[in-house]
Amino acid sequence: MTLSIANVTFDCENAAALAGFWAELLEQRVDEGANEFFATVGRESGHKPLLMFIKVPDKTPGKNVVHLDLASTEWREQIDRAVALGAKHIGDFDEYGGNWATLADPEGNLFDIGKA
Repeated sequence: MTLSIANVTFDCENAAALAGFWAELLEQRVDEGANEFFATVGRESGHKPLLMFIKVPDKTPGKNVVHLDLASTEWREQIDRAVALGAKHIGDFDEYGGNWATLADPEGNLFDIGKA
């Protein structure tokens, strides 16, 4: 039962535009289907970790806009383990074709644990 870094996620105003910047910088391509709301870099090329860009309505002050997305086949057990270690379970989500939970570490930094 291990965790791996699945994605590095950027909260942003325009997902496709920011993905374009990072794709150029890393000499990669923006994955097909990118739009202003959601984009990825690395899915088609197999680049790891995947860079994911998600439009958020308002960058909340104090919220980290880049966070780790962790993945495990035993993701629910890993969520419980993280909480036992001191994380706070913020919420569960089922969007963009994936399932994950958002948590905060003991200092309030957000991270996600998703279903691998």
